Amino acid sequence: MATLSFEPLTYDDIPDPERPSLSQALVPVVGMLVFLSVGVIWLGLDPQLPLLWGIILTGAVGRYWLGLPWTRLSAGIRDGINMGLSALLILLVVYMLISTWTAAGTIPALIYYGLDFLSPAVFLPVATLLSAVVTFAIGSSWTTAATLGVAFIGIGSGLGMPDAMTAGAVLTGAYTGDKVSPFSDTTNLAAAVTNTELLTHVRTMRVGTTIALAISLVAYAALGLTASGSIPAGRVAEMQAAIAGSYAVTPLVFAPLVVTFVLALRGYPALPSIVAGVVAGTLTQLFVQGPVAVDTFVGAWNVAFAGTAPSTGVETVDSLLASDGLLGSAWTMTVILASLSLGGILERTGCIAVLAHHLRRVLTSVASLTVGTAASSLAMNAIAADQYMSIVVPGMSFRGLYDDFDLESRNLSRAIESAGTTTSALIPWGTGGAYMADVLGVPTLQYAPYYFLGFLSPLILVAMGLSGWRVTKQGSDTDAGLRSAVASFGDDD
Repeated sequence: MATLSFEPLTYDDIPDPERPSLSQALVPVVGMLVFLSVGVIWLGLDPQLPLLWGIILTGAVGRYWLGLPWTRLSAGIRDGINMGLSALLILLVVYMLISTWTAAGTIPALIYYGLDFLSPAVFLPVATLLSAVVTFAIGSSWTTAATLGVAFIGIGSGLGMPDAMTAGAVLTGAYTGDKVSPFSDTTNLAAAVTNTELLTHVRTMRVGTTIALAISLVAYAALGLTASGSIPAGRVAEMQAAIAGSYAVTPLVFAPLVVTFVLALRGYPALPSIVAGVVAGTLTQLFVQGPVAVDTFVGAWNVAFAGTAPSTGVETVDSLLASDGLLGSAWTMTVILASLSLGGILERTGCIAVLAHHLRRVLTSVASLTVGTAASSLAMNAIAADQYMSIVVPGMSFRGLYDDFDLESRNLSRAIESAGTTTSALIPWGTGGAYMADVLGVPTLQYAPYYFLGFLSPLILVAMGLSGWRVTKQGSDTDAGLRSAVASFGDDD
């Protein structure tokens, strides 16, 4: 990922006449939180409009209270967007990749074979692992929950498994796969706002996420022993028959996945690796799923643009495999654009630098810095009710502090992901919690006790910060052993 085209302002960079006081710096931040809370929670608006209100308020504070010229404020917006430009480009291609892999039979085959591993005793662990694998492949925990998660809720009910347990297992798997997938929007965003190379961030997330997953699997295995009933074979067979009747389910359909992951493992940047996956998915669709002809060639590329709408005869499978293609990226892209714009103008007014300066007086060690970052991400989830803001605002606010402690940016990117994205599904009034409760049909507070990753991820992060384990200093080579073990991943840069 390219480095930033600008250096974030520090407290000392800002001339005294232009430097906001602490109270002035808090006005746009508090206003932004109020706008998001009222707009999203009370009025039920999508977060784009409250974010726009926050941008307007911050611009007004900068222009009319601090006396900053509009050219500087607009430059902040541009810089904020430029900071996340690599992530935005990757996300555009990811939406195409999901659709092409669906049409190629890659994702349908993952589901088809995964359903073979279900049995009452291992239902919860298998649901967790399959959700993780599918999310890792498509990069979207929300898509997995709305499709595979709904299917698992139905299957689990036939085993006497409480819906809340099944929902918790699905979410643990979905967010696990999301955090270690180079195709995830929040993973790309966390890397972008902290100026961390994407695959470096993914590798840094892997250890803590794997530990949390392992503990969760043990807990789900213990819960699974309480299950009664039998797998509804007719339901599983119906889903598999629908997939097999609409797609050629052969090992050849995994070619796009192999191509993409081999390129990523060999150290190729994320964008060309994902583009190669789109091309491989399109070619697989042409040569494996149907005869090659002009109309099928055009149709295959239209899939990348407009998405898939399969008609297998089974409603669950149809919803499971429906995708929106490039056109479906608008909602996510506009939220991220608004968040980046807000973060950029907050940075350019000096508000973030002033807040970070005062935080520096409290955060006097690596341990307290880690805890403070985690608490800030959790607070943004609870107050702003938006997982993107839990990444952008703490990521920009704490970036200079991690430099002060001579820490690599990967420590910050790990902290905001581990405590931000993974906990968004625990907030009933937040976008994550409200969405998951709606699509899974289980209230947030009911599945929350069984969504183990949501608790384990920030706790393991804090334990790392307190112990100093895997906390990397700038210029250190503490990852030498890991790079040797996975040399095919390439260098961090």
